[in-house]
Amino acid sequence: MSPKGVVGAVETASNALEVDRFDDLSKMLHKDGFRGVYQPRTGEARDGCAIFWKEELFSLVHEDNIEFKRFGLRDNVAQFCVLKMNGNKKQIDDIENLTAQASRSILVGNTHVLFNPSRGDIKLGQIRLFLNKAHKLSQTWGNIPVVLGGDLNSMPQSAIYQFIASSELNVQHHERKKMSGQICPTDYPRFGSQCNCSSRWSKEELRLATGSEESTYLKHNLKLNSAYHGVPASYLTRDSHGEPLATSFHSKFMGTVDYIWHTEDLVPVKVLETLPIEVLEKTRGLPSKMWGSDHLALVCELAFASDSCVS
Repeated sequence: MSPKGVVGAVETASNALEVDRFDDLSKMLHKDGFRGVYQPRTGEARDGCAIFWKEELFSLVHEDNIEFKRFGLRDNVAQFCVLKMNGNKKQIDDIENLTAQASRSILVGNTHVLFNPSRGDIKLGQIRLFLNKAHKLSQTWGNIPVVLGGDLNSMPQSAIYQFIASSELNVQHHERKKMSGQICPTDYPRFGSQCNCSSRWSKEELRLATGSEESTYLKHNLKLNSAYHGVPASYLTRDSHGEPLATSFHSKFMGTVDYIWHTEDLVPVKVLETLPIEVLEKTRGLPSKMWGSDHLALVCELAFASDSCVS
């Protein structure tokens, strides 16, 4: 089966963040054959996260979520769906490939991390729980591939990005208020540089970030790659990490905080490019008449790695 024969998990099972009118969105997408589930934030906020999938291609077999408030980590939420591929007879003529595709499942996860730039402890705690839950669910359902999307409110040069990409982090080497790279991003040290910032972390902050008042070291068990990093593109839209130069632009911020991550058993085939900075600047900030959100959409088509070398 060629990569083109396995239509990507994120293109056909899409994530939506800061959804405050899920019913309206669901009705619109339903006309195009999509179904979805919604996870509202706790507290007084009226938005949440949503995952949609195309019924022709996927069936929902399990749904789960995290309410971070239960762990003392504010009102943000995360959601997960285990989706089983149905096997599309219109696209696949080989009965063996059809059977193989129908037996496959993926885990799609979605979250919107706390915005507050100075609360690196809470951001890291939310992402820690998000990644741990994703790994646990993947193992429970047979070590299935994982796709994670979200507004992580963290920049590509940040310690939080480093944690996701490398699977480990010693928070003692980073200042709490600069964990997400949103404060003075140009001054943020390169990966691998270290400073003794332990005095800036209280026991409560360590507990929120790592789950323990005594531990400064974090590790997660997912081997994740960035979908956009995996598909080269022009310097007009990408930074030195291979990430978009900007996924959000408004009066107080321009930069990248949104990502699609995937495990190594999936391969990015193509992505939807974001806008060059000069084009964004002409809008004078998002949303605008042409773009209805202050974030740009990220889209990726994925293939199963085991099929990517077969023509």
